[in-house]
Amino acid sequence: MNTQQIALITYKDAGKYTGVSEEENARLHQFLTKKGLQVTLEVWDDPAVDWGKYELVLLKSPWDYFDKIDTFYTWLSKLEELQVRVLNPISIVRWNADKRYLVELQEKGERVVPTLWLEQGSSLDVATVFERLQSDKIIVKPAVSGGAKNTFALTPQEAETQAESINSLLQQESFLAQPFIPEIQTKGEWSFLFFNGEYSHTVLKTAKAGDFRVQHFFGGTIHTPEPPAHLLEAAHNLVDKYAQGCLYARVDGIERAGELVLMELELIEPFLFMATSEGAIERYYDALSAQLQEQRIA
Repeated sequence: MNTQQIALITYKDAGKYTGVSEEENARLHQFLTKKGLQVTLEVWDDPAVDWGKYELVLLKSPWDYFDKIDTFYTWLSKLEELQVRVLNPISIVRWNADKRYLVELQEKGERVVPTLWLEQGSSLDVATVFERLQSDKIIVKPAVSGGAKNTFALTPQEAETQAESINSLLQQESFLAQPFIPEIQTKGEWSFLFFNGEYSHTVLKTAKAGDFRVQHFFGGTIHTPEPPAHLLEAAHNLVDKYAQGCLYARVDGIERAGELVLMELELIEPFLFMATSEGAIERYYDALSAQLQEQRIA
């Protein structure tokens, strides 16, 4: 039996987001406990928790971190001070929390959905954004966000109408603008799941008719086709480059012109779709065991 004290991180559901992760969390907690691990479910921003008693923190589902980003960063710093190991690594979590990373990957030549940065305090120049993105419809969303929070799908006319609201939000935080990707509605969005850098399973998410949001809590549907080899290889390459040392990674992207175009590299609190793939939870456990073994050796 491993006597290391492990915190499996969740959040306090205030009714703003779906509780869909709770079943996966409960199943994972039960599975790891049966394997002999000392695992406790903890709410990440619960002030009563003594984080110093834990040797390892697993960032399973701090789903509301983007609503409390300063508190989240402070909590990560506290874990660093206490020398508590975090999976995924804190440096990668900080990098991944702000979608500026998409601009960084774009500048490195990765195939990313074209992304324009809208700095906090700036104003939305509708004509310039549409011209630079070469699209008749755009998506505007916060740089730190999740669950389609404050996300707009806009035509030029709609953007002009919504500009005042968006500019008000821009005074509070940075946003990014991307072209609307019709493949999301016609082909769906791929999610490739990796544990410890090794491929585990795939789902294909499709939006309900008339919507652009593929999340299952917005009516999207989940499919489990065999992924095309070239798309899986591209996803694996991204994990190899940007998710070193990560217990889990989810690569979200669409197929365009026969290639994978990255939408998101999810390294903080992705739903892992473990119930969709036989053996996925065992693969998660094996990956965690390998991480624990590396820590003991180190």
